[in-house]
Amino acid sequence: MLFRNDYGDPSILNAKNLLREARRQKSITKASVPHICILDPDGDIVEYLRKEGQASPNASWGCYHTDLHTFLLGKMKVGIVGYAVGSSFAVLVAEELFASGCKLLISMTSAGRLHSPAEAIRFLLISKSLRDEGTSRNYVPSAPFAHLDAKLLRKLSFRLKSSPVPIGIGTAWTTDAPFRETERAIAHAVKHSAECVEMESAALYSFAHACKRNVICIAHLTNSMAQSKGDFEKGVENGSIESLNLIRYLIKAVRSNKTKDLE
Repeated sequence: MLFRNDYGDPSILNAKNLLREARRQKSITKASVPHICILDPDGDIVEYLRKEGQASPNASWGCYHTDLHTFLLGKMKVGIVGYAVGSSFAVLVAEELFASGCKLLISMTSAGRLHSPAEAIRFLLISKSLRDEGTSRNYVPSAPFAHLDAKLLRKLSFRLKSSPVPIGIGTAWTTDAPFRETERAIAHAVKHSAECVEMESAALYSFAHACKRNVICIAHLTNSMAQSKGDFEKGVENGSIESLNLIRYLIKAVRSNKTKDLE
């Protein structure tokens, strides 16, 4: 494994230059993305919005690997990228979104419950993530956890009790290998207070810390790792309506005291 001690050094390949070449090859005019964007690894939200005629492709998005759609969430123009599954893919897209004008990124990912919570909540604001993936170590030195920005956590914690969709605050375990969730691995994660397992948040939070970006990760607790039939059910429209209501509330909570970096 490559030993890293170059965390303060700039990367030779950066998102801005990559997007420049993608736009050149695709004859795309340069333009900014909405200030608020969503990562939708499952793709259910973006497919729902497209089906309802609420989302349209953003012709200025130059990413080689994904499509960006825009839609109105209340009165807010929001961008959304679907199917960016896993830590390295999610961070690649996040880098490109922030290089294109994004100011706040919210990831809404499916997660497996590691144990039954006292209250049967189905959404979790991830306050910290157990790092068990390969991307985070390229942004920040080794440590057990990656954390949601403390200012964002304080602001959101204050308002979660009034959320239209019940949501808790807790710890996730981020893995690159979903089919290696063994009993011993799960026991280790639970020992470190993890309530769920997913594939992006540790990397996204490490990127956010290293690059001083605003990133919020939400776990939609949808399954118990296929241990019984009927697992992975997300609700009406695959949970998209609830997810959008929650995202809208969280955006308002973050913007309640507007700061220049989110405007």
